[in-house]
Amino acid sequence: MATNGVNRAMNGDTSIKICIVGAGMGGLATALALAKAGHTDIAVFEMASNLGFVGAGIQLAPNMARILDRLGVWKQIADEAVQCADTSIVEGSTNKELGHVNLDYVQKAYGYPHMVGHRASLAGSMYHGCKKDKAITFFFSSSISGVTFSPKPSFTVTPREGKPYRVDCDILLGADGVKSNTRVAMLKELGETADVQDTGQAAYRIMLTRDQMKHDPELLALIEADTVTRWIGEKRHIIAYPISNKTIYNISTAQPDTNFAEATNATYTTKGSKTQMMQVYGDYCPMIHRMLDLVPDGEVCEWKLRVHAPLSTWVHGSMALVGDACHPTLPHLAQGAAQAIEDAAVLGVVLAPNRIADRKPETINKALKIYEKVRKERAETLVELAAENGRNMHLGEGKAKEERDKVFAALKSGKGPVPDKWADADVQRMIYGFDCMAEAEKACMEEGFLAKL
Repeated sequence: MATNGVNRAMNGDTSIKICIVGAGMGGLATALALAKAGHTDIAVFEMASNLGFVGAGIQLAPNMARILDRLGVWKQIADEAVQCADTSIVEGSTNKELGHVNLDYVQKAYGYPHMVGHRASLAGSMYHGCKKDKAITFFFSSSISGVTFSPKPSFTVTPREGKPYRVDCDILLGADGVKSNTRVAMLKELGETADVQDTGQAAYRIMLTRDQMKHDPELLALIEADTVTRWIGEKRHIIAYPISNKTIYNISTAQPDTNFAEATNATYTTKGSKTQMMQVYGDYCPMIHRMLDLVPDGEVCEWKLRVHAPLSTWVHGSMALVGDACHPTLPHLAQGAAQAIEDAAVLGVVLAPNRIADRKPETINKALKIYEKVRKERAETLVELAAENGRNMHLGEGKAKEERDKVFAALKSGKGPVPDKWADADVQRMIYGFDCMAEAEKACMEEGFLAKL
């Protein structure tokens, strides 16, 4: 047994013990949401030695911002972010604009603007919010194995330096990503499998500084604008926008992963080849070539995009999956982190201490089943919509592309939908207009799962 505070019940503590595996976006948000709900004993286990935040830009949609504001961490993120005034969809080979959408209405419609920021700012703000709450304890450099589920969850923690120890808890939440060990353990218990699937796509993460771009007026105009730009072409695209108060231009791509060097690490990342990157986008316009050529050799980061088939369930006993562990997605709707944060917010509602005060496994399971009811269909719908949007943006020459471009042409005269679903008002209404916490409260009412006074 642990002696470092993990098993507090040994000392007569009767609080509900919650363990979270993984300190990514979903894990951090879940810890914060549960602490804000009133829980006092939350342990977060993370394989990494620290949360030295890296990564690139991230889109901060209103459905995410609404939750982060309620959790008390949005202001710090928004202060460094850039508000998107519009988005432009451009033909990569010619730099010809296919479609343009003004995003001013987003704040009026949903209470928050669409913003873009740095992943380090998002994760860092949530982490510091967690660190300020005495209910949350982090255990870094710790791998999890040997998960059992009955009568209550239990697992072995193996510190990188130290002896393994066993932890028992009332609730176990697996937020350990697309390669989730908790998912594997749960499915094995259920006699099921859900292997990670290679999507055949990879992505480059690139960040250029203002100083790198300032000598090229055309490129400087990009970092000065409040615009999200997507350059599309056959089987690939580039999406870019300014972040960090317009000091950085964030560039993310998606393309076939035929040039990807095999990587065995936990995040499927590797150093990419600048030469190969330039070849992949060789038929794009000269401005793109100049932009990509600014990337120093050795600083191209590439990662495989992977998913797994929809799971039959996210819940087993007093254990549930969160974020990429249960609904990894392609990035073509910019909702990966947002959906993990929605998971967290719903868990904060259904697992409120006064709903599960009896600590009975059947009570906790009922709460987790309501979480699954609120979240599973929505998240999986958006996963498929993101994949569909990628296919639509990556069309090559042919009838389908002709039809898509006719819709873009109609958009210029103010008619019809936006072929890029991320920018379509009806899709945004479905995504941004959904208040997951209100829906969770409603579902609890419908199930008669009321908070006890």
